[in-house]
Amino acid sequence: MNEEQFHQCVTAFSDGLYRFALKNLKDQDEAKEIVQSSFEKLWLHRNKVDAAKSKNYLFTVAYHHMADYWRRNKKMMPITDESAMQQAAPSNEYKGLKELMNKALEILPDIQRTVLLLRDYEGYPYEEIGSITGLNESQVKVYIFRARQTLKNHLGSMEEII
Repeated sequence: MNEEQFHQCVTAFSDGLYRFALKNLKDQDEAKEIVQSSFEKLWLHRNKVDAAKSKNYLFTVAYHHMADYWRRNKKMMPITDESAMQQAAPSNEYKGLKELMNKALEILPDIQRTVLLLRDYEGYPYEEIGSITGLNESQVKVYIFRARQTLKNHLGSMEEII
């Protein structure tokens, strides 16, 4: 990969990579840091990375940075009766569908959210998601199925939302 190809990668993939990191981390500064470090790693290894596979490489590096972030910042919060009731109690006021989806994504485990975002938001095929996350193709399909089931159960029917 030469310098021009690297600049083309930055232009083509930086927005998608940032969106992927932000959806997973919900922290703008950390998402920007992950994008920056992913492109830095691509630049340092530009002689070893094929330009045609640079997108996959960037998302793999970003995923690994996010996994490190999750390990460092894993927070265990005990669920009290009051907090459980606040989460379970439906609100009668309308919230935008985007806000509802974002809240629903937050309840997913990290790996399910990651594979679902890679598949549905970024359009990756199962094989590439597997190579990014280190899972085999059947595991990816199972995680995506479980994530969609959780979202379906959490959101309920569309009539209830609207």
